[in-house]
Amino acid sequence: MDHARKVKVLYKTILRLHRGLPAALQEMGDGYVKDEFKRHKNCSPLESEHFIKEWAGYALSLAEQLGLKGKPLPVGMIGENLTEAQLEHFRDEQLSQLYELLKETKNH
Repeated sequence: MDHARKVKVLYKTILRLHRGLPAALQEMGDGYVKDEFKRHKNCSPLESEHFIKEWAGYALSLAEQLGLKGKPLPVGMIGENLTEAQLEHFRDEQLSQLYELLKETKNH
């Protein structure tokens, strides 16, 4: 499978997985995913490799949390905390986006 096809399959898989989330989280998650995939459309091959790896991990984790590979977790337990090491790799722009996402989740 070529690179463009892999990205498209991953993108569609994530949006399908989001259907298992509560409506407000689905809407927010879909918007975030669409924005991130658009933003990385012309990134470098190295950045693209890392991007795909991280989003594939997200898709697998979400599938497990939604019960597609076993018993689903309660809605309040969907997601996982970021480590300090993970946060250190974020650019200022990404940290700002993460903060906005946090504020948005607290409103729902």
